[in-house]
Amino acid sequence: MGREILFLIDGFGADSLDRYASTMPTISRLARYSIINTAFPSTTATSLATLTTGVLPGVHGMLGYTVQVPRSGGRILNALKWDERVDPSNWQPVPTLFERAAAEGIHVSHVAAKRYENSGFTRAVFRGAEYRGANVVSDLILQTKEALQKSPSFVYLYMNDLDVAGHSDGVGSDKWLAALTMIDQMFSSLMKDMPRGTRIWLTSDHGMVNLTEKIVIGGDNPLLNNVAVICGEPRARHLYLEPGHDSPAARADVARLWQQYLGERADVLTREEALASNLFGAEVTPDSFDRMGEIIAIAKGGVVLIDPTRVEKEGAMVGHHGARSEMETQVGLLTTTLS
Repeated sequence: MGREILFLIDGFGADSLDRYASTMPTISRLARYSIINTAFPSTTATSLATLTTGVLPGVHGMLGYTVQVPRSGGRILNALKWDERVDPSNWQPVPTLFERAAAEGIHVSHVAAKRYENSGFTRAVFRGAEYRGANVVSDLILQTKEALQKSPSFVYLYMNDLDVAGHSDGVGSDKWLAALTMIDQMFSSLMKDMPRGTRIWLTSDHGMVNLTEKIVIGGDNPLLNNVAVICGEPRARHLYLEPGHDSPAARADVARLWQQYLGERADVLTREEALASNLFGAEVTPDSFDRMGEIIAIAKGGVVLIDPTRVEKEGAMVGHHGARSEMETQVGLLTTTLS
């Protein structure tokens, strides 16, 4: 006893549990503990920070895939790729659950691809865990098994193959189904190799929707008017306005223009409206306030809002996430204890 694994499958929405049950026979046999709703935006950087700190985005400050760095002249921080000019522990100062567990004498490990080990994102949200890098399934399982030799121990095991397949080819595509099959087979091997009494939890950071409509911001539309910097991602945009438009009235004007053009295809909020609606949680720190877009645009249906400087890359993706649909925000929490 005293051994726990949290296996996180990036991009594995709760809607897939029934729809693709035949593709994942091992995972389908797990006990369904709960359905969890992600924080906003439903994206990896935000969801994993929420998971590992236990607080909402307004407190931990990881407000999306990309945000503008305050007082930087418009520099953009990509939370997953990072920027070494930004100190991870200053950007995300909340003690992680890993740090707190280690302080209580629990041996905590983070098992994932080697390329993530020294990233700024890892240092921001996974502090306190011993990193065990591995790039192939057999090594990931081996590292997990070795991390459980001590008790009490907790292993966070991360796989992103499903998310990658969903972005490139879409949920339900042959590539996506192949990735899900591989992960299910890996999970079967994992269960056979771990010590008896180990409790395994399986969850995700977000689900995904396949696009049905692309809107290029400023492409034959007025959406670039008075917008200086575009951040976030195609389903959840942070928009920063030109310097002369830093007022509630100016933000309201831009938001009104966006809402009139997009109609039912998106929800558009000013920063004031985002705060009043607790979009990032009831508490928002001064740092989070500074990072937040002055306008937040949240796509609906299968709409994506494409950055005109990234048309080729963003437009090529089939699967997207970040918004507030159930497919994006609901993830399962499944469990089993090995006997």
